[in-house]
Amino acid sequence: MCMRVFVNCLGVWLFSMFMIFHSHLSVSVSLSLSLSLSLSSFPPSSSLSLSLPSVWRQSCSRSRCGEQRLSYGLCSCSDDCLQKGDCCVNYKSQCQDGGKTWLDQECEEIGQPQCPAGFSKPPVILISMDGFRAGYLKAYGSMLPVLSKLRRCGTSTSHMRPVYPSKTFPNHYSIVTGLYPESHGIVDNKMYDVGRNALFSLRVPEKNNPEWYQGEPVWLTAMRNNLKAGTFFWPGSDVAISGRSQTLQAINMDPTARRYADRGPSSKPLTAWCDVPRWRIAEQRETGGAGDSIHSLPANLTSLLLPSTDVGSRSLPGGVVGWCRSVQVKDALKNVDQVIGSLMEGLKQRGLHRCVNLVLLSDHGMEEASCSRAAYISNYQSNVDDFIIIQGPAPRIRPKLDYKGLVKNLSCRADDQPMRPYMKEDLPKRLHFANNVRIEAAHLYMRAGWQAALKPDGVKYCKGGFHGSDNIFDNMQAVFIGYGPHLKHRTTVPPFENIEVYNLLCDLLGIPPSPNNGTHGSLNHLLKRPVHRPVHPAQLSHDAPCGAFSALPMGGLGCNCSSVETLNAKLIQINSTEAARLRQRHLPYGTPRVLQENAHFCLLYQADYVNGFSRDVLMPLWVSYTLPPPTGAQPPSPVNESCVREDVRVPPNASQTCERYHDDPTLTYGLLHPPVLSPVGLQPDSLLSSNMAPMFPAFKEVWTYIHTVLVQNYSRELNGVNIVSGPIFDKNYDGRFDTPKITAASEAPIPTHFFVILTSCADGGLRPELCAGPLQVRSFVLPHRPDHTETCASGPDYTWVEAWMLLHVSRVRDVELLSGLSFYQDRISVEETLQLKTFLYDV
Repeated sequence: MCMRVFVNCLGVWLFSMFMIFHSHLSVSVSLSLSLSLSLSSFPPSSSLSLSLPSVWRQSCSRSRCGEQRLSYGLCSCSDDCLQKGDCCVNYKSQCQDGGKTWLDQECEEIGQPQCPAGFSKPPVILISMDGFRAGYLKAYGSMLPVLSKLRRCGTSTSHMRPVYPSKTFPNHYSIVTGLYPESHGIVDNKMYDVGRNALFSLRVPEKNNPEWYQGEPVWLTAMRNNLKAGTFFWPGSDVAISGRSQTLQAINMDPTARRYADRGPSSKPLTAWCDVPRWRIAEQRETGGAGDSIHSLPANLTSLLLPSTDVGSRSLPGGVVGWCRSVQVKDALKNVDQVIGSLMEGLKQRGLHRCVNLVLLSDHGMEEASCSRAAYISNYQSNVDDFIIIQGPAPRIRPKLDYKGLVKNLSCRADDQPMRPYMKEDLPKRLHFANNVRIEAAHLYMRAGWQAALKPDGVKYCKGGFHGSDNIFDNMQAVFIGYGPHLKHRTTVPPFENIEVYNLLCDLLGIPPSPNNGTHGSLNHLLKRPVHRPVHPAQLSHDAPCGAFSALPMGGLGCNCSSVETLNAKLIQINSTEAARLRQRHLPYGTPRVLQENAHFCLLYQADYVNGFSRDVLMPLWVSYTLPPPTGAQPPSPVNESCVREDVRVPPNASQTCERYHDDPTLTYGLLHPPVLSPVGLQPDSLLSSNMAPMFPAFKEVWTYIHTVLVQNYSRELNGVNIVSGPIFDKNYDGRFDTPKITAASEAPIPTHFFVILTSCADGGLRPELCAGPLQVRSFVLPHRPDHTETCASGPDYTWVEAWMLLHVSRVRDVELLSGLSFYQDRISVEETLQLKTFLYDV
C-alpha cells in the first residue's frame, strides 16, 4: 500500500515541481492537492475506500470520468479536477483524448521542443533509480513497458559504468559533479577524515557538513548561470555546499522524510512524499537577500533519487536464493516503471511530453549476497585488534601502525585467494581511488561477488543484494536512458562512464560546466544539436633535433657492441622523405602531442618503429609501430638483448648508461620496441640505448611475454595493430604525470608504470595503416613492480599475464593524463576521438 501511494504521489510531484502556479500556463496545479495523504488519513470507517483496488483509486478509467469528487480517492476524475489541480495523471487520456495514453502512442521524433507558453527553455528532469542493474532491462523488459519504450524511443546504452567504489553516495555525487570520488571527497558511504578527525556516515548529522563535499554539483552550476534547480533526496542536495543552497527547496518536509534516502520508503514519510511541494527560494546572503521567501516557480533542473530497486534487493526474507529473480525485486522494478509511467502521463496531460529532456539512470548495479562468498581477515591474521576494516566489497583497512607490513602479511596466503591486498597507490589506475586523505592507505580488492570483513559477524549482507565492487564487473553496471527534444531518437550508443553525465546535463541546460574529470564533448553523439565543440589540446612542447650526426659512438656509456658503424650510418641517412614514409606506416593516426611544458625531445626514426626520445628523462616518451598479423603459428624466438649499442644520434649527456645495469641485480633495462618483433636484419635497430627504459627483472619477464605472445595474438586477431607504449611517472599517485628529476648523471628515473595502447581498424578486413573508418582500441596502464606479489605467480608459466593486463585495462584518456601526451590528433574528428579516448575495453 505504501509503495502504491508513493508511486502516484511521486508521479504528480515530479511534473508539478517545475510548473506549479506558473502564471503563463493555462492549466494551474493547486498546492492543496488532495494527494497529501498517509495511510492514516483515510476515513477510519470507510471500509469501502480501503477495499477499493489501489489502481482504481490512483488512476482514471472511463467509468470514473465525470464522477463526483471522492473524499477518499488519491486523485480525482471529476469534471473540475483540472481547475482544482488534483486530476489523476491519466485524466486527459481517459476522459478527453479517447483513452490513448503516452504509453499507447508510437515512438515519435521530436524535431523541436514543444513547450507551453512561459517556458523559456526545455526543463531537464534527472531521475536516478538506486541499484537498478543494467541487466534488469534485458531480463525483465517485458514487464517494464514504460522504461522499455523510453529506451526504444530515446537514446540509451547497454550499460553505464559507475565509479569505484560502486556505492550510492559516491556515485550520485559523481553523476552531478563529473568528478571521481577521490576528487569530490565522497569516497564511500562511510569514511573518516584524519585531518578533521571526523566520521561520515549516512546515519549521522555529520553527513550534512559541507566540508565533506568538494566540487560543484550541477544544481549550483545552474544557479551560477541564473537558472533554478530543485532536488529531492539526492545525496548532497540538502547541504549548503560552498556556502550555497539550492535556489528551490521543497518545504513541508517531515524530518523523518529527510532520512528517506538512508532508510527507503515507509509509511512514516508518506505524507511528506505526497505533499506536492512548494519551493522555498533561498536568498543568498552574498547578494544582499533578506532571507528565505516562499514562491511557486518552475525549475529548470529537477533531480530525484528513487531508492526502490536497491531497497527491493535488500529487503528479502531469510533463505531467499536467487534474489535477482525474486518477487520482491520484480515488484520493486514494476513500481519504478509505474512511477516513470505516471510522470510521462502527467507530462502529456500538461503538454510537456515534447518539452522536457528526461535523463533516467542508476548509480550502480547489484550483486547477490552470500556469506559463503565472504573473506575474513581473522582467517589470515591472528591479531585483528590493532586495526579497523570498512567491510564490504571494497574494503579499506586502517591499522594503528604498519600499513605495508599488513598488506604483505595478507598477500598470497591461500590458493585462489578471493581478495588482493594493495597499497592504494598500487590499485589499477582506472579506479581513480588513491588521491584523497579519506582513502585509507591499505585496500582489499575483492573478486566479483565477494565481500570481506574483520570477522564472520562483521558481514553486513548475507542475503539479498549488495554493491560496491569493481566498476567493470557486469553486475555493477548501471542504466542510462535519455529522452526528449534535445536527445537523439531511437539511438543506441557504446557504454560510457557516469562522470560524463555532468557535462551532458550542462549541455542540455545550455550552461558551461565547472572543471571536472569528464571529457566535455565525449557524449556529443547523444545530442541532436551539440552545443559544445571540442578541440584538440595544443601541443606545449615541440621536437627538436637531438644534435649528433657522426656514425662513430663517442663512448663512455658502457654500451659495447662491435661492428656498429654501418648500422649507425643507416640511421643517420634517413632523410625527410623516408621519415614521412615511416610516419605514415608507424604513426597512422598522428604523432603524439606533448602536453608537458618545457619538454625537450626529438623524433628518432628506425625502419620498424618511431621513437619520441626525451632528453629530460633519458628514455623515450613513447615508441610507436605498426605490427602486421603474424604469418607463423608459433611465437618468435627470443633475441639476445645483452648487446645494446649507443645511439649516435643522441649526445652522451642526454643518454643513459649501460653500465648502470651491469652490476645491479635489482634493476635491468627493457626495450620499448622489442627486437623480437622485427625481422632478423632489422633487430639491431631495437638494440639501441635510445630504446631502453629501466625495468625491474620481474617486470621485464612480463614485458617480454606480452610482446612475444600476447601482442602477436592480438595482431593476428585484429588483422594487424598499431602499438604505442612508453613510461609513466606518478609517484604522488594523483593520476597526473610527474616531472621526474635526474638524480645521478646518465641514470634515467625509474617509471612507476608503463602504458600500452593497441589500436586497430573496426573493419577487421583493413590493416591499421589503411583504415579510413572507425577505430577500436585496447589500452593498459601496467604497474611497474619488483615482484609478482600482486598475482602470487611464480615459475616460468606466464599464462596469468593476460588476466593481469585486463585488470589494469584503462582508457586512453587515463594514459594521456598520466603521460602528458595526446593521441589520435591527425586521424578522425575530435568528437570521434573523444569517444575513442574515453572507451574502456571490456571483455
